[in-house]
Amino acid sequence: MATKPTLSYRDAGVDIDAGAALVERIKPAVARTRRPEVLSGLGGFGALFALPPGKYHEPVLVSGTDGVGTKLKLAQQLDAHDHIGIDLVAMCVNDVLVQGAEPLFFLDYFATGKLEIEVATRVINGIARGCEIAGCALVGGETAEMPDMYPPGEYDLAGFVVGAVERKGLIDGTQVRAGQILLGIESSGVHSNGYSLVRKILQVSETDPNSAFDGGTLAQALLKPTIIYVKPILELLKTVSVAGMAHITGGGLTENIIRVVPDGLGLHILTGNWERPAVFGWLKAAGGVAEAEMLRTFNCGIGFVVILEVEQIAAARTLLKQHGLANWPIGTVEPRAEGAPRVRFD
Repeated sequence: MATKPTLSYRDAGVDIDAGAALVERIKPAVARTRRPEVLSGLGGFGALFALPPGKYHEPVLVSGTDGVGTKLKLAQQLDAHDHIGIDLVAMCVNDVLVQGAEPLFFLDYFATGKLEIEVATRVINGIARGCEIAGCALVGGETAEMPDMYPPGEYDLAGFVVGAVERKGLIDGTQVRAGQILLGIESSGVHSNGYSLVRKILQVSETDPNSAFDGGTLAQALLKPTIIYVKPILELLKTVSVAGMAHITGGGLTENIIRVVPDGLGLHILTGNWERPAVFGWLKAAGGVAEAEMLRTFNCGIGFVVILEVEQIAAARTLLKQHGLANWPIGTVEPRAEGAPRVRFD
């Protein structure tokens, strides 16, 4: 009679000890993100966060979730795992910031076929660094090792953030009026959208990502982490009256700003008013990408937009420059005739 095999979870491809080792590795980075409101550490079934008494009169919680798309594929191809976690945090916290919310805490989800501790540590250290930049606590997450779900060397990421804003401080676009100015704030480059097209351009142009480009390599330009705008914008909100804001993500300049503009109004954007990072010129030329396609796919050098009255522009520009952020008036809100496009470019 044949002896039945004795199997373990590790035999099935899941290493519980590796998961425990990863938690120990990331504890110092996570500790640097701690806020006083956090009541629990890593390892519990749920994270505890207490809103500080007296800080809010009518708090509204604002939540967001996102990933970094196929920028992950390029990062994994180039063994560049240190900054992709910053991208993950940025994509979430910049979204809740649009409504005036301060990000409070963040959770991540890291999924892979086989857990490689060194790679996962680099990724999660990046997530922790992103949380430090944003001022939010990394309160927990999930590391899922799922054999046969992912090819060797691949992993996926998702993030979730909760922020808070005083009800009277909510920014929802209802105060946007014709004549207001669009103040565009620089991006670091492609940020975390449009990478399916980026990767296609690399493929069809047969360009080596490690080739020299703009004082570094093309890979470095393409993988620059997304700017986290939280601290400068929260300070800006205390300084000027903001009518609306937009995070320029998927859909580019064509589709994102208009999301916070009431019906009956449109946008006039002057594309010559700001400096585009060189990487966008390369993408356009190497891929033969039409200008309209560039504007609805990429941020084209503008990562965040604030809508202000004209008399607020000077103060806003000065504050943002003090934070090292280049910015430009890039257009106006205007009345829109029936049947006219909601966004027009010149």
